[in-house]
Formats: sequence, C-alpha cells, structure tokens
Amino acid sequence: MTVKLIAVDMDGTFLNTQGDYNRARFAAQYAELQRRGIKFVVASGNQYYQLKTFFDALDPDIAYVAENGAYVVDKQQEIYCAHMPAEQTAQVLAFISGIDDIEVTVCGKNGAYMLEKFGEDFFKKMNRYYFRLNRVASYADVNEPIFKFALEVPHEKLAGLMARVEENIGGMVKPVSSGHGSVDLVIPGNHKANGLKKIQQLYGVEDSDVLAFGDGGNDLEMLQHAGFGFAMQNAQPAVLAAARYRAGLHHEEGVLQVIDDCLEGRAPFDRN
Repeated sequence: MTVKLIAVDMDGTFLNTQGDYNRARFAAQYAELQRRGIKFVVASGNQYYQLKTFFDALDPDIAYVAENGAYVVDKQQEIYCAHMPAEQTAQVLAFISGIDDIEVTVCGKNGAYMLEKFGEDFFKKMNRYYFRLNRVASYADVNEPIFKFALEVPHEKLAGLMARVEENIGGMVKPVSSGHGSVDLVIPGNHKANGLKKIQQLYGVEDSDVLAFGDGGNDLEMLQHAGFGFAMQNAQPAVLAAARYRAGLHHEEGVLQVIDDCLEGRAPFDRN
C-alpha cells in the first residue's frame, strides 16, 4: 500500500487546544505532499466556509469533506451536496422542537441557522464552527437544502437524546457525536467516508491508499474505511477501539508526527 490521500478531522485532531496548528511545519509537509502527488483533504463536521479559512493562504485548491460528508468541495468547486426532502426536514424539526434543554443549529448549503430565542453564548460558540451563521424567527424562514442538524445538549442527557432520536426518527437521520461536544443529526449514508470516496474517485485512489485521522464518533466510518486509520490518543473510547492505528495527542502535533512518519517511510508505512 502507498499513501495517496491524507484526510484529517479538525477539532480534537489536527487543531491544538488554541484552535490552530503548526503552520510552518505543515507548510513544509504540504509542499512535499504536493511533490509526491498525495492529495490532502480536510474532513470535518464543521462548515465549509469556516474550514477553508485555515488553509486558503496555503493552497485554495485543498479538498474539503465538510458537514460530516454532506458537502464536498475540491479545487473550490462543489462536488457533492446532500439534500433532505422538505417533508422529512419538517418532521425532524417537529421532533426536535418537542425536546427540552437543547439548542439547535440547522445546517444548509449556504449557511447555518439558529432561532432568535437562543442566547448570545450559544451563538458565539457555534459561530466558531459556522462562519455563515444567521438568526431566524422560525426555521420556516430557511429556504435552501438542509443536510444536518447540530444539537447542543447537557452532557448527562446526551445518551438519552441519541436513543430517542434513533427510536423516533432513526430512519431519517443518524445521530453522531461531533468533535466539539454536540450531537449532529446527519442524513444516513452521508458520513465522512462517503465524502472521501467522492474525492478518491476523482483521483483514482483506492481505500487501502488512504491515511485518515480522527477523534470523534463522526470519524468512525472514515477511520474504518481508510487503509491507515489513526485514532488520536485523546479520541473517544469507541473510536480508539475501532481504529487500527494510534496517533499522539492533538495538542502535541500527533497528526503532523504521523505525516512525518509517512513521508520518511517509518512504521507502519515502511512496508510501502
């Protein structure tokens, strides 16, 4: 196996505790990736318009699997955009509206939306992940394809909420834990691995030649899909159990260390 594509989750994986990365170190790595023809992909639950700000100065043609695979962009061109039928969107929103103690962000192709009734603290928190974030009086005011619902819920109620979602609307959405402590309701089948496959098809990359990194429940499919799936040392237990390989801590540049190992042919890449 030869690594031909590298995919990185962001929060809790590529980014440190300050929400940034070692830009000088990665810029040198990226130049070598380009020289070798290795495609770099950002695979995150966050909004495309937020993700691209981390890398535009380096290369605006980097590929993005955003919104947990619901929106895929390569070389600044839309490759794929998921779409939930309006009737199902209405049913999901009706169910969500009946749950106490949650705050909701509705994610669409052109932006993200939250109700005016939610407080400023919630807006500021979600604005870190959704740069195009708008307040609306009603979700009926949103008129664009919707492909994800981000729910903020007290930690002690997380498991119960996910079980309720599975029981009541599991056929329409799938609950997955995100990298920043919330729950994302995604369209079944629209996960990061599905988005990666679309990039792989463009460049003729086999699954066995993919190197991927992640830490959260929304990374599970991607890590199992990749020939080299690395869970961060700080990953959730289920992710650590599912991934074949381990990387270091996100705040100690664990991803960049593994990329160095890959480029220099150290284990587990020495068999390439």
